[in-house]
Amino acid sequence: MEADGFVPSSTLESPAVERRVTGTIAATGFGILGNSVLDATGGFVGSFTPRMTGEPDFVSMLHRATPEPSASVEPEADYEGLPQGAASSTHMLAGAVAGIMEHCLMYPVDCVKTRMQSLHPEPGARYRNVMDALQQIVRTEGLWRPIRGVNVLAVGAGPAHALYFACYEKIKFSLSDAVHPGTNSHFANGVAGCAATVLHDAIMNPAEVVKQRMQMFNSPYRGVLDCMGSLLRQEGPAAFYRSYTTQLTMNVPFQALHFMTYEYLQELLNPHRQYNPSSHVVSGALAGALAAATTTPLDVCKTLLNTQEAQAVHVIPAGAATAAAASGPESRYISGLSEAFRTVYRTGGVPAFFKGVQARVIYQMPSTAISWSVYEFFKYVITKRQHEKRLRGDRDGDK
Repeated sequence: MEADGFVPSSTLESPAVERRVTGTIAATGFGILGNSVLDATGGFVGSFTPRMTGEPDFVSMLHRATPEPSASVEPEADYEGLPQGAASSTHMLAGAVAGIMEHCLMYPVDCVKTRMQSLHPEPGARYRNVMDALQQIVRTEGLWRPIRGVNVLAVGAGPAHALYFACYEKIKFSLSDAVHPGTNSHFANGVAGCAATVLHDAIMNPAEVVKQRMQMFNSPYRGVLDCMGSLLRQEGPAAFYRSYTTQLTMNVPFQALHFMTYEYLQELLNPHRQYNPSSHVVSGALAGALAAATTTPLDVCKTLLNTQEAQAVHVIPAGAATAAAASGPESRYISGLSEAFRTVYRTGGVPAFFKGVQARVIYQMPSTAISWSVYEFFKYVITKRQHEKRLRGDRDGDK
């Protein structure tokens, strides 16, 4: 497990330390242990930045010598985790950049998904498929209409994904080390994904409400601040979290399935757990597609709770409407997963729960591929920079 000529032999004398070494970052192929960077596989790691003049080559130092094959010692497959001594800020920064890029790049398709999940679309908002929807929106509403509201999502996605990935890394490493030291644990991956989702959705839910209100056809809001002010005046602060429990109900199984599928595919496509962009893209895309298709019915309910379509609200039975009028204006809104579920079913039956499934899968496949590949790339680059900074510090100390 040692990169020849790079990790002192004293570093790996303790079994506890050896266990930490085998639990280093998966896709980067190297981790930080104290202030040392070590190779986990002895394989090739690509470099995305040119070497500075006079600097030793980071990659060649990590892989200066290929380990001799041994019949008794097989290289262990490392997994992605937060190693001892690695700053959580590394994962938070990488996660924030990945989240912002993921949501901003795929925002036009997300806009189409929201419209295609409408239970009562207006004649001007009925589309055959994703491309037809984008063409109609641009032709009839302007070039910038598909990205209206992207600014509020970018503001929410940065801190939400920073906490999301940092929490996932920390819990997954700690739990995997407790359950199966030095190996990958699908149980730990699922639990870590669920815990990270709770933090992520607490920050993202208000941004989701605002952006979906602005994505709807003939949205009456002039901008993000106008939408937020209108929601506060007309529906109160509760409007920003009306779909929170539904979003958690959707995202907990989504993320559990997503992370377990991603880690499983990494074991198949990238068994040595090196930094391998193609494996991150393929694993992320397939994991996102499977999780998206499975949880589409819950996403339809979440969209209904966020947008509060006027015609869908009228589907509430007469008895419930009478009770709503008696109890106050707030009750006119659809609230809760069970009520949203009944409203969707009364509107279009079982097929209504899969409205926009094509757009959701088309959105999630590149979205999760972008998220994982950008996240792993920035982890690799940030850790590489930390190593180069340490080398310069060591040389300055020797002078």
